[in-house]
Amino acid sequence: MTATRPVPAPDFVGYPEVRRHVRALLDGRPGTHRRPVPACPKWTVTDLLDHVLEKAEGVLERHGGTLPPAVPREVPELLDRWDEIGDELDRRFADAGGRSGEVLVMDAYTHELDLRAALGVPPPVEHLAWAPSFDVLVRGFSGSIAGRGLPSVGIRTTGGSAWTAGAGRPGVTVTAPAHELYRALAGRRSLTQLTALDWSAPPARWLPAFTWGPFQPPPRPGI
Repeated sequence: MTATRPVPAPDFVGYPEVRRHVRALLDGRPGTHRRPVPACPKWTVTDLLDHVLEKAEGVLERHGGTLPPAVPREVPELLDRWDEIGDELDRRFADAGGRSGEVLVMDAYTHELDLRAALGVPPPVEHLAWAPSFDVLVRGFSGSIAGRGLPSVGIRTTGGSAWTAGAGRPGVTVTAPAHELYRALAGRRSLTQLTALDWSAPPARWLPAFTWGPFQPPPRPGI
């Protein structure tokens, strides 16, 4: 994977920004805990918070930390517990040089975008978690391309940043706004939506590579 891209912020900067944004989204919208999250079928807002908190708890335990006492499954309490665990993880990420939590940050940022879509709130113009999270997605997509024996894919944002997913000279290039590319690599865009992106050649042979790790294009257009 090669790239011409923004320099990613350290994970211990991006992770608290995700938590701040999620808290601001939910503090200003009481009564949304049962709202469905279309990007995560069968999940509600509370389920989404449960998930990001569970991921944080698992990482803290793997790093030798001690979990605080359990809390009720209510949005305010879940947010407080996430901040408490997140503060400890931020310190550990900083001590480790800022890269040890990159998958956790990617997962949390991806779900912030899911939450925004569910609440009808547009994505932020800038976000400290975007660049490190996008790097994680490009690496996963690169592995999927290589595992299928496909030529590499050039990935370009309309803002001018560029990556190569896979090895060697790209066999095709896809160009789209940064947010659309992120959602495409994170399994939030259907095959129809993926095909509709600006490709330099017919993309059919590369579409299976968008299924990798936990990600798979949804059967219907994603948000």
